Order: sequence, then structure tokens, then C-alpha cells
Amino acid sequence: MAEPGATAQPAPEDWPAGPNPILAMNRMGSFDWDLDSGRMHLDSQALAIFGVTSESYDGLATTASSKMPAAERDRMGNMIKDMIRGGSETYAAYFQVRRPEGGLRWTHTQGTIRRDSTGRARRVFGIVRDATQELSDTTARREQAAELRRQTGIVQRTTAALASARTVRDVIDVLQERHGLARLGADDLVMGLLEDGRIRLVADGPQGGYVPGTRWTRVEDPYPMSDVIRTLRPAFLGTPEAFSGAYPALWPQIEGLGLSAAAYLPLVAQGEPIGSIGLLYRDKRGFTAEERNVLVALGSSLAQSLQRAVLYEQEKDLAQHLQHAMLPRTIPAVSGADLVVRYRAARHGRDIGGDWYDVIPLPGGRIGAVIGDVQGHDTHAAAVMGQLRIVLRAYAAEGHPPATVMARTSAFLNELDTDRFATCLYAEADLSTGVLQLVRAGHLDPVVAGPDGTARRVPVEGGMPLGLSTQFGSLGYPVSTLELDLGATLLLCTDGLVEQPGTDLDDGIKALIAQVSAGPHDLRLLADQLTATVEERGGEDDAALLLLRRRAAGTPHYGGRLQQCVSPGEPRDLPEARHLIRSSAHAWGGGERGDAAELVADELITNALTHTDGPCVVTLRILRNGPDRRLRIEVEDASSVLPRRRPTRPDGVTGRGLLLVDLLADDWGVEGRGNGKCVWCEFVIPARAGRTPRP
Repeated sequence: MAEPGATAQPAPEDWPAGPNPILAMNRMGSFDWDLDSGRMHLDSQALAIFGVTSESYDGLATTASSKMPAAERDRMGNMIKDMIRGGSETYAAYFQVRRPEGGLRWTHTQGTIRRDSTGRARRVFGIVRDATQELSDTTARREQAAELRRQTGIVQRTTAALASARTVRDVIDVLQERHGLARLGADDLVMGLLEDGRIRLVADGPQGGYVPGTRWTRVEDPYPMSDVIRTLRPAFLGTPEAFSGAYPALWPQIEGLGLSAAAYLPLVAQGEPIGSIGLLYRDKRGFTAEERNVLVALGSSLAQSLQRAVLYEQEKDLAQHLQHAMLPRTIPAVSGADLVVRYRAARHGRDIGGDWYDVIPLPGGRIGAVIGDVQGHDTHAAAVMGQLRIVLRAYAAEGHPPATVMARTSAFLNELDTDRFATCLYAEADLSTGVLQLVRAGHLDPVVAGPDGTARRVPVEGGMPLGLSTQFGSLGYPVSTLELDLGATLLLCTDGLVEQPGTDLDDGIKALIAQVSAGPHDLRLLADQLTATVEERGGEDDAALLLLRRRAAGTPHYGGRLQQCVSPGEPRDLPEARHLIRSSAHAWGGGERGDAAELVADELITNALTHTDGPCVVTLRILRNGPDRRLRIEVEDASSVLPRRRPTRPDGVTGRGLLLVDLLADDWGVEGRGNGKCVWCEFVIPARAGRTPRP
């Protein structure tokens, strides 16, 4: 009912009072809805759309809306109310009405809202049309689009899964795993790669499906993989009859597999065939055009992944051969020690790194043990590693002290045309005495396992990595000295042996120490166990390992020596010689006598450098004399002039050297050596408590 005083809104002048032939031709009807009275005029076409006759229609909007499902009626009513409240003048919407014969019909309406002078909505005029066919076409298009998206998703998901595949085996594993085959819609697959004009089978299908004699086949052979490689066209075999008809020689050998269809695709990369893949089905008949397109797209994506995998394997093989060529071919047999080395290449990443080890025979029966790691994981790192190994070996073999060896190697790396640096640890060992001199350049500390197998980390004062120390003007490498007991083992390694994903490096070293302590006594078994642990956790870095055990029998315990050359033109030589004497005396148990030995040796060295024109050679050795041990220090020079005591005055500053030697040393003397001489001194070192005197 209209409110008193309200003015009715007339229909627009162009609004049809009856059926409009143009609207009818387009299956459209008109309606006129009086909001005050609730009456709705429907023309004959609109009545047909709502499924009512003119005789049964009472002219009320509620009668027309009763033909709509309740949910649709509520939705449309709320939408129109919102349009009216919001001041809108027009609206459009799809809704459903019940068909007289049953089912639902999609309908579309467009309406115009008329208001009076106060802004109150009074009437709604509009059209209504049957949209069933329109939405059916749209649904079909939506289904086609959804299918296209599904097919595109198959390609994208498979391509994404293949992105992490590094090797040919990785590619096959991605395809053969359950989700991979589900993506492809297949039950199994076969794959062959083209190598030197022949096809090598790399995936041989379901269990029991291998056909004898097909591990290697020719492109000319009557097999489906040969055909698609030769013609570069896929082969879709939609039925068993199609398969047996196309390949009568092959089908009898695989008929028992229960295959219903197969699709063979050429794998083409950069315009050249690299292989073929066959997808095998057990519950499929035929291939639609869309399925064929998807499989061809998958074949293209797979070919790119396989080509990357083949190149990766070739480059990795080349890089590994390069690195192995840079590493020592053999480890020399060393009297008085057992040596075991291991190198484990990274399993991830395209190339190898610059890890290396070396064992260097040195004068006087000593040996040098080296472990190092060049920054980076590529062939350049391996090439730099090879040069460093050769240079460090040359400097050590020349007889330079460990600190000088490290400093000169660092300077050499700095002069190379490279931006790489390297870490390194160099240990010079006198196996007759057990004294080790260690120099560390940014590398891991060594680990020492005692004769009982208990391992510990040995802190070694270090310098900067090789290359960087030269750039920062810090070529001083401190030398640390320790004594390796009989039966004890020195372990040197690179960080690839101790690094564990998600853990601190110190935790990795603690785990290594625990494993060494609990590990087998046999060095080879221990080395294998340590590298196997890296393999199990999938280490992403190279790992190098060197184990040196001082043998408990068959080696003389005394008579070995430490030796160093001191040149007047090398300012670092004298401090290094002092450190060698002090640390060796301490390692051998000299205690307070070590201080006296350092003072006396410093005096003898200074005299040699002051009163001769050339360098001198300092030699340290341990001698046994009854129950005592003696530290013997020899300073040899090229002058035949013998030292002599000179009278001194109370205010004099020189002439007290030999007096000091006489007071502090237990014994001293001079020996002729060819054209030169040797001034020597000895200090008694008592046996250490808790140790059985050595024979």
C-alpha cells in the first residue's frame, strides 16, 4: 500500500506497456514493479521465463519470486534492498528460477530504480532474460580454462621438481617417485640417452620389464625410442593393438606387463636429440589432443633438465680429475710413522673445491704435514690449490723454518692473479724426538689422540689466512711446539669434515673428538669411519683428512734433531730460532733449564752473526747419558776462527759472552767442521715424573 500523500511514479515514456517484439526476439521480457503496492507487471516473455501463465499469475511480486529457490530469493531481496538504501539507480544480477518441468534455469535481470521528489524509491523497471545457454557456454569455457590450468600446472610442478635435480640419476628419481608418476598420469617409464650414436638405457621400466639386449641399442633398431630419436616425432600408442602392430618384435617381450597404452617422446635440447622417454600406462585407452600437448611440453622441459644434468656430470668429472691430478699421487713411506690420508669430494654444487693435503720429506729425517683449503668451489680453486701445494712443498724442502714457509707461501698467493685466499696448517715433525712445530694460517686447530686413543683439541696460535696476511702486512706466523708421544696420533682436517648443517663449528669439532676417542685403533678404519660420517650427513663441502701416528716401536727415540738456518739479512730468523729453542726445551721437559738454554744459544748465535760474514745453522738434539738426558745445541758457521775469552773491564759492555756460556751450560766446546767450526753446549734435563725412562 502507498503511504498517504505519496505520489506514484510513472513508467518511463519509452517503457513498453505490452510485449516488445524486439525484446521477445532476444528472449527478453519486461517487468514493472510497484514497490508501494507490491504489484509487479510481467509481459508474456517475462511470464514464460518465470514459468507461469497469465491466467495463474496474480500480479504480485511475491508470486513471481516464489518461483525462485529460497536462497536465491533471499540473496536477490537483500541485494535490491542494499541498492535502494545505497542510493543506486540501476542494478544487474544473475539468479535461478525453477523450471515447470523441473530443474533450474539461469536468469539475468537489469533494473532501474525510480524515486520521488523526496528520494524515496517507488518503482523498479527492467528486463529479464533466460541466461541458461549463456552460462552453460561460460561453464564450458571455465571447464576448458580449468583443464588448461591443470595441464599447465602439471608442466610447472614437474619442471619445479626437476629444478633441484643435479645428475641424470636425480632426474630419474624425480620422475619415478610416486608423486612424479602421478603428475604424469603414468604407471612407469623407460628412458634412454643418446651417446656416441647409440642409445644407452638409463631407466628400464617396471620390475621384470627389462628386455635383454636393449641396454645399448642403435638409432636404426626397430624400437620406439629409436624411432622418436630418429624422426624427432612423438609416438602415442593408445591401445595394445596399436603397440603390437607398430612394434611386433618388441611387443611379445613386454606383453606380460599388462600395458594398455604408451607414449614415447623425443628429448630435444638446443635443436639436437639427446635421448627419449617412454611413459607406460596400464589403465588408459587413447590420448586426447590436450594430453598429447601436455606430454610434448613435459618432454621439452625434461630435455632441458637432462641436458643440465649431463653437463653437470661432465663438468664435475673433469673438475674431480683436475683436483686429483693436483693432489699427491702417493704418500711417501715415512720411517717412524704411519700415515693415512683421505679426500672426499662434495656431493652438491657443480664443481669441487680447493682442499688439499701433502706430506713432505725434509732433511735430517724430518717430515712436513700440510692440510689446506682454498676459498671457493670451482676449478679455479682447484688450480690455485695445485700451485700453493707445489710452492709450499718447495719452500719447505729448501729447509726454511715453518714460519718462513708459511709467510713466503702467503706472499706467493698474493702475487697470483686471483682474489682467492686460503687457510692452511703446516706441521714439521721430528719423529725421533716427537717434537712438532706447527704454524696455522686461519685454519682449524689440530686434534691429537694419545696412545690410549683419548683425543683432544690442541690450541695453536695462528696468523691470518694465506694471501690476506700479505695484503694486511701481517706476515708474522707464530710457531707452536708440542711433543707427540709414542703411539699418539696427529689429526689434521679441513672444515668439511666437521661442518654440520644447523650447528656451530665448535660443536662439529667436539663431535669429531668424541668420534676419534671412541673410534677404532686402526688408522685406515678410523679414516674410513670419519669420512663415512660426512657422507651420511650429506656434507656440502669437500673434506680432506690427514692422520699421522708416531710408531711406538722400530724407531730410535734419540739422535733426531731440529735444525734452522739463521741469516744476517733475515730479521725474522733470529726470533724464530729463539722460539724454536724455548719451545723445544719446554716440549722435552727442560723446565727452568730451557730458559738457560735459550739465553746461551742466543749468545752463540749472536756471536756467529757478529764475527762472521755469513749465516749460521742452529741444531738441537736430545742425547742420553746414563739416567739423564742432555739437550745439545750446536751453532755452526763458515769461519775457522775459534772463539776466545777476552778480558773485560767493569764498565765494558762486551766480552762476557763465553763467560755466560761457561756459567750456565753444563758443558760446552768447539769442533772443527770442514772450513768452518761448530760451537756446542749441553744442558742436563732430568727424566720427567710419571714417565718411564726411554731406552
